[in-house]
Amino acid sequence: MTLTHDVKEELARVRVQRPQARAAEVASLLRFSGGLHVISGRVAVESEVESAAIARRLGRDLLDLYGVRAEIAVISGGSRQRAYLVRVVAQGETLARQTGLLDARRRPVRGLPNRLTTGSLEDLAAVWRGAFLAHGSLTDPGRSAALEIASPGSEAAMAIVGAAQRLGVPAKSREVRGVHRVIVRDTEPISRLLSAMGASDTVESWMQLRQQREVRANANRLVNFDDANLRRSAQAAVAACARVERALEILGDETPEHLAYAGRLRLDHRDASLDDLGRRADPPMTKDAVAGRIRRLLALADKTAEDRGIPDTEASVPELD
Repeated sequence: MTLTHDVKEELARVRVQRPQARAAEVASLLRFSGGLHVISGRVAVESEVESAAIARRLGRDLLDLYGVRAEIAVISGGSRQRAYLVRVVAQGETLARQTGLLDARRRPVRGLPNRLTTGSLEDLAAVWRGAFLAHGSLTDPGRSAALEIASPGSEAAMAIVGAAQRLGVPAKSREVRGVHRVIVRDTEPISRLLSAMGASDTVESWMQLRQQREVRANANRLVNFDDANLRRSAQAAVAACARVERALEILGDETPEHLAYAGRLRLDHRDASLDDLGRRADPPMTKDAVAGRIRRLLALADKTAEDRGIPDTEASVPELD
């Protein structure tokens, strides 16, 4: 959960100037983290968040945008992690209407207000920022890397799926154990969405961690020869060079110059591919031309060895596991 915590702490510090974007973030955060309750006959708006920084940010925005002073309380108990409850009772119904939690007929809104999902790109990013601050998570980079939002319902989930698509990020909604989740996979879309929300520092550290893991994984594959294709390629290169060396030894000064040139090119660059050998040649050759010359060099040496009654080029190949 360290990465998720880092993202939320960074997002809680993002400065937003436009009131519309701040309002979009507040509405999304309230929709994804809280709900409406009736306390002493009055509608109350409550939001449960996981850090003091998020609670303070929400309380400050409610005061600046709507003139509402929220109560902030700490929730803790047993093995449960500490959480923070942001509650508005006195002006709860008015706030619920203003933020789109209630419609004009006092009915709870199941998704997000249409004005949020059709707003500017900055507003759409704010919607995602609010949803992530409320119930988002980011897994470590790797094959199963994912950015997820737990949604209070299918309508809210589809709303932020649409917002992501307008930001150029592919997102999918699915129900897992009765909980609707919006999921963004793959490195590039996740990085793009994090950057849009304002978590640029986390994007940088997340990408560095991904690169470190890729380098470590590649090193492990090389050391342990887990990659069968790499092992076979290495064995083939050893065998090819051994045969070329024997061919040049058999033919000696009788080696045709163009075939000798191809053979020396192979020995000078033992790990290079045929494409690479062709580019290194002077003048450059195609890989088929290089392969053809080496093939003719070996065939000529093997025939000469047979005529002389001496070991051919195959005899020089070492035994490989």
